[in-house]
Amino acid sequence: MIVTPHHQATDVGADVLRRGGTAIEAVIAAGAALAVLYPHFCGLGGDAVWMLSDAQGHVSCLLGIGQAAAVSDPARMPVIPLRGPGSALTTACLVDSWDKLMILSATQWGGREDLAGLIEPAIRLAQDGFSVSPSQAFWFDFRAGDHAGWPGFSHTFQGSGTQRQPDLARTLESIAKNGPRSFYEGDLARRIARGLAEAGSPLTSADLAATEARLTEAMSLNYRDITLFAPPPPTQGVTTLGILGILAHHALPGVAPGGADHIHHLVEAVKQAFLDRGRIGDPDFSDPAAMAGLLDPAHLAAKARALDPRKVMDWPHLYRQGDTAFLGAVDAEGRFAGVLQSIYFDWGSGVVVGDTGLLWQNRGAAFSLDRKSPNLLAPGKRPFYTLNPGLALKNGRPHLLYGTQGADGQPQTLALLLSLLIDHGLDPAAALSVPRFLLGKTFSDSRDSLKLEENAGADVFAALEARGHAVSPIAALSPLGGQAGIIRIDSDGTMAGAHDPRSDGGAVLV
Repeated sequence: MIVTPHHQATDVGADVLRRGGTAIEAVIAAGAALAVLYPHFCGLGGDAVWMLSDAQGHVSCLLGIGQAAAVSDPARMPVIPLRGPGSALTTACLVDSWDKLMILSATQWGGREDLAGLIEPAIRLAQDGFSVSPSQAFWFDFRAGDHAGWPGFSHTFQGSGTQRQPDLARTLESIAKNGPRSFYEGDLARRIARGLAEAGSPLTSADLAATEARLTEAMSLNYRDITLFAPPPPTQGVTTLGILGILAHHALPGVAPGGADHIHHLVEAVKQAFLDRGRIGDPDFSDPAAMAGLLDPAHLAAKARALDPRKVMDWPHLYRQGDTAFLGAVDAEGRFAGVLQSIYFDWGSGVVVGDTGLLWQNRGAAFSLDRKSPNLLAPGKRPFYTLNPGLALKNGRPHLLYGTQGADGQPQTLALLLSLLIDHGLDPAAALSVPRFLLGKTFSDSRDSLKLEENAGADVFAALEARGHAVSPIAALSPLGGQAGIIRIDSDGTMAGAHDPRSDGGAVLV
């Protein structure tokens, strides 16, 4: 099975599975197609965080996270721009993640595909064109007042009709011919570096050459009878696990799914876990002790006691915006591969790099200029990262694969979905259809309120307001609710999966 947020990308990955490809190979092929089909959320100019498990439950994580330019100096930056060339200050690591995973697939999972074949459908889509998705149209129109000033943007992207990307097709062809590392070293890399420099980015050829995805151990936490796994810092995977660790002390199976009691507990657990996010930074640059203990049982138990089941805790904290795309697959051997691909904000930095067709990410905007922060900008450093796909084992075997688009909304949406799946036994499609909430200020609503999809019901709104929540209605299946995907395998081998009704995709069972 494969799930993605765009039906054409799903079909590309399904074709790989039909011919016996591994889950890794299927997701690479689908992800390359999605980099063309969903340019507003992901692309080759961005990053990727992967979660993997073989059929025996051996879990690993690949952090395809680019690093800050070697010339980065917070003392010379009064502010980090949110858009434009000044925000394009971290390298892009998605393509190197393909390199690392193609090797892993071939050596450990028996993969036989070659990268050129896997990305051929993406090349055809970029050359021949595709119909602009409703999601792309929404975000193109949403940023209509901004993108006219973004370098190269208006000549590359559109909000309706047939979208073609010939420059991107040539970049993909170069990768197919010369391999993934050509993105970082060689003629293509020199063209990328030249385009970045001409746009005003501080990134250089040396920065590109130093970019490397890292295979690492995942973090884990037991929730009910399930073991949940998430990527380690600098991602906020520990935040998602922390929310569930707090909820484990409360009897959520006894409350109505999606009701006021359920949402209140989830929101208040999110607040408690989010208070720890200021301790997260790149482990290479941080004191490990600063991030130690975030999942300590005593620490989570104390946070659970601080959660008042009848009263709201004040929440004045800012919301981090950002967008991304989740893809996941399980192959014939029962192996999981899931990835979140991202250019950070919708449309990333807005900078199209020279003649490469690459829309570069603005992930550097996630850094801090606070000298006391573990997320302080520094040369070669990786920023705090919102991406945190996950997977779960039951009885030591792969059981759930999941992830969502939505920056700060990711841990919130994942906590809701995991509770619906585990505490209430909903199937993936049903869980994805439950009304969503989103806590805090957003780019479309600066109020410190709890956004809740209006189809949650008037009684739920009233009960939450009675507890002290300032609730703001958003449309049912709102784009603010994120785009999640889930695959579940039960102990008898039965498989179920779905991608979000808020997306343009779905699931294909092969």
